[in-house]
Amino acid sequence: MGEPFDISYVFEYLVKLLPTLKITLLIVVSSIVLGLGVGFIVALPQLYKIPVLRRFSQVYLSFFRGTPILIQLFLFYYGLPEILKLFNMDVSKVPAMYFVILTYALHSGAYMAEMIRAAVGAVDRGQVEAAYAVGMTGFQAFTRIVLPQALAISIPVLSNLVIANLKDTSLAFSLGIMELTGKSQTLAIMSRHFVETYISLAMIYFVISFGLEKLFHLLERKLLKHERRLATEDKEVSVKKGKPKWLEVRLGFGRGGRENEA
Repeated sequence: MGEPFDISYVFEYLVKLLPTLKITLLIVVSSIVLGLGVGFIVALPQLYKIPVLRRFSQVYLSFFRGTPILIQLFLFYYGLPEILKLFNMDVSKVPAMYFVILTYALHSGAYMAEMIRAAVGAVDRGQVEAAYAVGMTGFQAFTRIVLPQALAISIPVLSNLVIANLKDTSLAFSLGIMELTGKSQTLAIMSRHFVETYISLAMIYFVISFGLEKLFHLLERKLLKHERRLATEDKEVSVKKGKPKWLEVRLGFGRGGRENEA
């Protein structure tokens, strides 16, 4: 059993946990950036239906989406060095952090690939054909027409993935990484104030997640601002064009004014 609850430890452990926040954020940022690159590469065979590569991407997606990330951490940390030994490559001295970032990047990449595929597929194909009609190349059509719209569409999903990745980093301590959760485990065992430690940990995760949610919401609003303006203009035009004839007559705006009313 732990020590009696003491609220002062909550604030004390908040200060002690904050220095390890940079390690957690390093894992999140690195894995998301690398995951976006991996996801884009994996999504291409799905989008363009490349036969052999499409099969490989499906296997990759099935594995990383169908197995727990904790198992993936163990497989890469303990299994990858053994496989590389067959090719006379010794990675036994490589820090565990690199294996953690690699695992989280590949894990995130599987979800990023599905996000990219869905976002690109949601863009109206007619816009791409119109871009080709005005002389754009495939690369120009993708970067100028498809990519900006797909990015705006994917922001809510990307927000969920980043926050989920943040919370999943709590498993990195199983490989000896002293991030937020690993540090909290040490503090709790040494002081036996378990409840206070985990309250402090929960508060840090909640504040970061809440801040990320608001940040992505602002980014989404900024990216969709142009579409909202166009929608408002279209609505105003449709209202003007669709004004009922009887309303024009009653208000005296029709031909002949009150004469039409008579």
